[in-house]
Amino acid sequence: MKKQRLVVIGNGMAGARVVEEIIERSPDKFEIIMFGAEPYGNYNRISLSNVLNQTKTVEDIFINPLDWYQKNNILLYTGARVVAIDRKDRRVLARKLTDGEAAYLHDAPTRTRAGLMEEHYDQLIIATGSRPAVPPLEGFGLAGTFVFRTIDDCRHIAGYAEKCHKAVVMGGGILGLEAARGLLTHHLEVTVLEAAPQLMPAQLDQEAAAILEQSLAAMGIRVLTNVRASRIEGREGRVSGVALSDGRVLETDLVVVSIGIRPITEIAGEAGLAVNKGIICDDQMRTSDPSIFALGECIEHRGKLYGLVEPIWEQARVLADILTSSDPNARYEGTRAGTKLKVMGVELVAIGEKDPSDPADELIVYRDPYRRVYKKLIIRNGQIHGAILLGEIEFADTLLRLYSSGGALPEKHAELLFGSVTGATMINAKDLPDQAQICNCNGVSKRVIVDAIVNKGCSSVSAVGDKTKAGKGCGSCKGLIAQLIEWKRGQVEYDPRENYYVPGVPLEKSQLVAQIMQKHLTSVSAVFQELASGKEDPDSKTGLASLLKILWPKEYQDERDARFINDRVHANIQKDGTFSVVPRVYAGVITPQELMKIAQVAQKYNVPMVKLTGGQRIDLLGVKKEDLPHMWKDLGMPSGHAYAKTMRTCKSCVGIDFCRYGLGASIKLASVIEHRFQGIETPHKMKMAVAGCPRNCSEALIKDVGVVAIEGGKWEVYIGGGAASIIRKADLLCVEESEEAVVRTIGRFMQYYREHAKYAERTYSFVARLGVEVLKNILIKDSLGINAQLDERMQTAVDAYCDPWQEADIPAYPSQFEGPQLVQVLKDVENNG
Repeated sequence: MKKQRLVVIGNGMAGARVVEEIIERSPDKFEIIMFGAEPYGNYNRISLSNVLNQTKTVEDIFINPLDWYQKNNILLYTGARVVAIDRKDRRVLARKLTDGEAAYLHDAPTRTRAGLMEEHYDQLIIATGSRPAVPPLEGFGLAGTFVFRTIDDCRHIAGYAEKCHKAVVMGGGILGLEAARGLLTHHLEVTVLEAAPQLMPAQLDQEAAAILEQSLAAMGIRVLTNVRASRIEGREGRVSGVALSDGRVLETDLVVVSIGIRPITEIAGEAGLAVNKGIICDDQMRTSDPSIFALGECIEHRGKLYGLVEPIWEQARVLADILTSSDPNARYEGTRAGTKLKVMGVELVAIGEKDPSDPADELIVYRDPYRRVYKKLIIRNGQIHGAILLGEIEFADTLLRLYSSGGALPEKHAELLFGSVTGATMINAKDLPDQAQICNCNGVSKRVIVDAIVNKGCSSVSAVGDKTKAGKGCGSCKGLIAQLIEWKRGQVEYDPRENYYVPGVPLEKSQLVAQIMQKHLTSVSAVFQELASGKEDPDSKTGLASLLKILWPKEYQDERDARFINDRVHANIQKDGTFSVVPRVYAGVITPQELMKIAQVAQKYNVPMVKLTGGQRIDLLGVKKEDLPHMWKDLGMPSGHAYAKTMRTCKSCVGIDFCRYGLGASIKLASVIEHRFQGIETPHKMKMAVAGCPRNCSEALIKDVGVVAIEGGKWEVYIGGGAASIIRKADLLCVEESEEAVVRTIGRFMQYYREHAKYAERTYSFVARLGVEVLKNILIKDSLGINAQLDERMQTAVDAYCDPWQEADIPAYPSQFEGPQLVQVLKDVENNG
């Protein structure tokens, strides 16, 4: 049977997603031809701000690179723009973009007519998306004026910003604030202009907007509301300022216009399709021509335009069902979508209405201005009609699902903002409608997951993820997936892959360690070669590197691509692309000379913030990458390892040195502990503390390891405490008679944790999983007869320690600590396809 020819105009998130859905349902039904105006594969446009702010590379945001199209036998024209749809002869005509528009045409058989590329279709999908809205503003087009929509926009902005000092962003909505966030990382003074009286007027009420503005100001972003630009001023063909409607002129070198988007409808309108604000589509995504479909930001459905990703996923599912006849009755009935975003590092969720509009509306508001936290919930007739979460969004997924599905609310409505005091789940997955979206990251509905469980034999969470991508993002939906499996199959089956130490090597930790030791594998690449048939898995590299450093303290062969990004430069990367430098301050005690040295270094390198940490240290924030090696040399202090999965710090009270309640020399013991275990690799970070008496001023009872002095010169040793997202009081492991015994016991616990914990498992989870009584038997009573071996292996790790700030191989390669090379990275990607 001859395949039908399916032509897709647009290779963005909508066009590529519907093709993915079609291939999933019926891989052999269509001969697929796609046209994309950009010279790349499909990428996540939502993450462009992370490329501009240099926290992600271009490679990080690709969803389907070019080889994906080849593997799926898709003919992709890149750098090609469709200029006409001939509905009579069912063909599309496209032209290759000029060299000046960075054109690139994928190697493919090209049919041409009158200099235009030509492809015939049986079915046509229009997914042209949208373009930035640009007001008729005098001066736009001068060098230094930009929009913010594509990879190339990022490249041009980043390149131009290198010679600029000030930037103005027009638009205080989501897009504008994301652009401002990116510009801030290029060390520019950034001003945001918003014509409305507040930021994000479509999503936030006035109180939330005011709190957001305060947060931006604290980050160095200047915000001007109730103002409009009247023109862009220039000098010698370049931007020099922005004139405002109130007569003021803002000096600037760069302007980004980001005031919204407009559907791209010209190609449809010229072809005679029905167009209003967008291309008009029915509930099966058909246009006014039965053989032409459309989806995404270019369409208008039931009078609404959509600019969020969730509607695109739903529209793609419906259209794939229709085209493959998987469900001829599938309907898209609109999306009740909320917005879940990180704006300038401030977590934010906005859902539905922002203010009550019915006298019977129930309104719940919580505000904490000091922490810049604001929560607001609007309930009407037992359903969520609006919500704003700013600063704390831990229950956002629950709100979004209940809002989109219209699900039943818990009896105590405040639990929607703060959680149930009993810890009970607020959603029963089986009660949600079939179209309810379970996985927000990948747009997977309950219906798709249930189909995978019932018809495709999925009986574990990971199996559902393999079939549908559900649970493969942030993981917050795994509990709901498990509920659906239990509902349909009675129980959730164990999948050994869920206990693989790393996903790319099919072995549990004990099996993996045995193989590594037996085969003497001392590098990550050797593990892949021997234990994974030579197939490398990028997501497994950092976990394997950590394990190998634990097993081979002296013999481990470092491979830089296996290092976590922070470990590559021995500093903690911040959201703006700068770094945090934390020198070691043993037991929180610092000399006047060291204090003066830190102050001098902070002045010399123009450090924007010096902060005292919760671990009794000093944090230098906002350090440029190129300054790191020079700063380390000038400090002359060891690394505090604030960036690594290691033993971080040992906090201390003053103990018997000064405190009238002191029972033990807490400063001395904390210093000994920190000197011995500094920088030792662990499955996750470890924080310790020593308290000189049971008053616990150093918070030893909520640390990974805590030591408390008691009467009689003895010390209590606690393990498995936590005071981060999980609050857990540590368990008492033992009481030791001497400081030497304390240090030895800590070493044994650390080594056992190093050898038996899962990668990225904190001690509070590890101790709770094994049970403190089991650990007492092993580490105190030596029930397994391994304590001497634990002591020996810990001593080997201590002996192998080397301060990373003093490594002989810094820099590891000549350009390692040069400034961010975003422009070159983008050029390389473009040149290499």
